Amino acid sequence: MARQGVASMFAMALLLGVFASVLQSAESIGVCYGMSGNNLPSPSTVIGMYKSNGIGAMRLYAPDQGALQAVGGTGISVVVGAPNDVLSNIASSQAAAASWVRNNIQAYPSVSFRYVSVGNEVAGGAAQNLAPAMENMHAALAAAGLGHIKVTTSVSQAILGVFSPPSAAEFTGEAQGYMGPVLKFLARTGSPLMANIYPYFPYVYNPSAMDINYALFTASGTVVQDGAYGYQNLFDTTVDAFYVAMGNHGGAGVPLVVSESGWPSGGGTAASPANARIYNQNLINHVGRGTPRHPGAIETFLFSMFNENQKDSGVEQNWGLFYPNMQRVYPISF
Repeated sequence: MARQGVASMFAMALLLGVFASVLQSAESIGVCYGMSGNNLPSPSTVIGMYKSNGIGAMRLYAPDQGALQAVGGTGISVVVGAPNDVLSNIASSQAAAASWVRNNIQAYPSVSFRYVSVGNEVAGGAAQNLAPAMENMHAALAAAGLGHIKVTTSVSQAILGVFSPPSAAEFTGEAQGYMGPVLKFLARTGSPLMANIYPYFPYVYNPSAMDINYALFTASGTVVQDGAYGYQNLFDTTVDAFYVAMGNHGGAGVPLVVSESGWPSGGGTAASPANARIYNQNLINHVGRGTPRHPGAIETFLFSMFNENQKDSGVEQNWGLFYPNMQRVYPISF
């Protein structure tokens, strides 16, 4: 009887652990709502799709009025971008930051804003505006009584000059010049860094140098051994590389949010509905567990909701979970 009790308790604990992992994955996943298409559904229809598919978080690249009006009151968590073209103005003017907050945040009191992302993959000389713009945006939100909305920026994985093994990770020389002030701001304000992470691109850069299973989460065992840490997939390798590089520049303790990740369903090497489904479903199932160095849920946004026909031809038009007619590109479960 005692053995049966222990067995049943173990089975219940195992079941609860699996259930908790499923819940963490569901809570960790959002989807980017890109709008570079001339045949996309109306914002109200799109918000309905988020709700019906159980997608609890959305990333907007700019404060689109129709989308913000439609998402208000739904409880969907929103990341809204202050686009690259306003970066210089916000960096140089507290009044401009206050105006942006008034027009794009305070004007939508029923929206559940989580983050304002100041710029997306900003590079070159413009990146020097990141930290000042983030400071002014943070101050404007605080002055409006909205200090709970965290200010961050979204960077490209290309700012990692070295990413494997993660223990050797470092930013590029150019990125080192601006990431220090950015990370110090994030550490001081308790905000995460956002990063766009795509295992697809390192794979297709030189397919003969990498087993595709390492990119698709389907490797059968450890591919990269890094001291005590074993890596079975390139996503985890890249996430932990970011953490190491961040720690080198004042960002120890700053969390990482994956602001984009996905796999294209057409238009290029290894781009197919089958591979896109494998990657994205495995990503959804994986992020609740975390990485070897950082166990625990990774807040992650899939890219993207739709195929977008106004992007460059090729893979750029084929990242969507849905066609513009709202049909699924491939089956996927959140």
